[in-house]
Amino acid sequence: MKGSGFRAGTPVLVYLHSPREKVFGLLLDLGPAGIAVRGIDLAAFEDWLRQEARREGPGLGLVTLFLPMHRIERMERDETVGGLEGIADRFLRQTGRSVSEAAGLSGRRVSRRRTRR
Repeated sequence: MKGSGFRAGTPVLVYLHSPREKVFGLLLDLGPAGIAVRGIDLAAFEDWLRQEARREGPGLGLVTLFLPMHRIERMERDETVGGLEGIADRFLRQTGRSVSEAAGLSGRRVSRRRTRR
């Protein structure tokens, strides 16, 4: 993953097909078979954001997912561009915590395995 812009811990948005879904999360690993993310379905993100902003107890949260490559339509890095705020930046602004903290990944090592080319 080194040099690809998709390092472990990078916030990403993954578009899937069959069925069509969108997942927001933190990239854990990228390999030929697929990707592992700590994420949430984008349809549930707003509820999770509100829950985290109110510091409510257990409820919605990020889960570790393996997404096989044959389902991935595209993956994009989540980032603020111009006036369009990235999802992770919005989360930080509204909750005062990073997505990494909320995901329980702060201070924890994530895979840095290189993919074969």
